[in-house]
Amino acid sequence: MRNEKGFTLVELLAAIGAGIIMLAAIYTAVTFGYRSSVAVERKVTAVEDARTALELMSAEIRMASYNPMFASNMWRNPAVCNAQSPNQVYRGIQEATANSITIQMDINEDADIIGDLNEIIRYVYIPGPGEERITRDTNCTGGMPFLGATVASGTPRTVLVRNTAALPVFRYFNGRDVEILPGTNPALIPDIRRIDITLVVDTEFVDPNTNQRRRMIYSTSVIPRNHAPVF
Repeated sequence: MRNEKGFTLVELLAAIGAGIIMLAAIYTAVTFGYRSSVAVERKVTAVEDARTALELMSAEIRMASYNPMFASNMWRNPAVCNAQSPNQVYRGIQEATANSITIQMDINEDADIIGDLNEIIRYVYIPGPGEERITRDTNCTGGMPFLGATVASGTPRTVLVRNTAALPVFRYFNGRDVEILPGTNPALIPDIRRIDITLVVDTEFVDPNTNQRRRMIYSTSVIPRNHAPVF
């Protein structure tokens, strides 16, 4: 009688089980890899946006009070840009609070900052919910999206700006490196010698691996050298 060999039912079930385990492991690895790549991509985008914003803010704030022509009565009212400011001693920093700053500079060197673009700049932090962003206004044309966007805008929001009272966007220091509060005492604006800028940002989308938004904090110090009085 011929001896026929084959697999028993137990062996078949064991082989199927091992195959299922291998497929599950492969699926888990692929899914984790995809989620990780998505998380890295989102973080890179947020990092680039925040760093670029900080660099531009720093460069422009550093030029505050630039007046190579030594023009008098040049500084404008931040509330009414075509009107002369009643606070000429504030020079090129006409507004300085924890969440907003208005800077002015004569970068075209023509003793006129009204008609020249980017010579009157206002940054404003707008807290949430759904509004977490910083806007940039040039020559009183209205706040434009700068870092972040509103939900209603429909544009991709790569970051949410999360600054708080404990970590304001702007902090101000005098020549003795003592913090001053020009937001509550504007008369101190002429004493500003250093401005700290801090951006606390969260990624708009949660990390698929942790189900949490990633938080990043970027900061720098700016010395507006032109703001010191000229004797």
